[in-house]
Amino acid sequence: MSDDSFFREVNEEIRQDQARLMWDRYGPFVLGLAVLVVLATGAYVAWNYWTETRANRSGDAFSQALTLANDGKNDEALGALEQLEKDGYGAYPLLARMRAATVLAAKGDAAGAVASFDAVAADTSIPGAIRDMANLRAALILVDTGSYADVSARAEALTADTNPLRHSAREALGLSAWKESRFADALTLFEQVAADNEAPRNVRERATLLAELIRGQGAAS
Repeated sequence: MSDDSFFREVNEEIRQDQARLMWDRYGPFVLGLAVLVVLATGAYVAWNYWTETRANRSGDAFSQALTLANDGKNDEALGALEQLEKDGYGAYPLLARMRAATVLAAKGDAAGAVASFDAVAADTSIPGAIRDMANLRAALILVDTGSYADVSARAEALTADTNPLRHSAREALGLSAWKESRFADALTLFEQVAADNEAPRNVRERATLLAELIRGQGAAS
């Protein structure tokens, strides 16, 4: 055997010995880590499947409730929405609460609808934007069924220049003020809406028309 062959054989034996030592020392750890990776991957896949299944089931239930409401089956829709509030997943319980309040309003139960929207607005666990929307929805119902004070209690805070709901909030307040013959207040509110370039065009046009009607009647003087 040549020197080169001898050294290669020795080196090979040394590598094999080192490999055995490494495996004896770290083999169980490597196996354990591999098992953990497999288990973690399986758990992640199972969790995704479970959450996706729950979300799909809640989405289907919400869609069915909307269909019932659109078909005028308000009592059945309310039952489906109440069940979704209890066992729905993700954002669907909150959507069900908001939609249930709308169904109550469609049934003619204005007091029940306002109470439901007020409950959402008072729930500090709900995002502020949704709570603002609930306040606005309650205010719009109260334009017909409540006083200016009732509307103002819910809409006044939404009229700030930085609030994206300010146009509708000012319009609701304006309509409520007009209803109570507070024509100067109503005119001011409608003019604010009409002058706001960020307001939707149809909202600005409606506010302009209402302001013109008040001026034409000479009621604001």
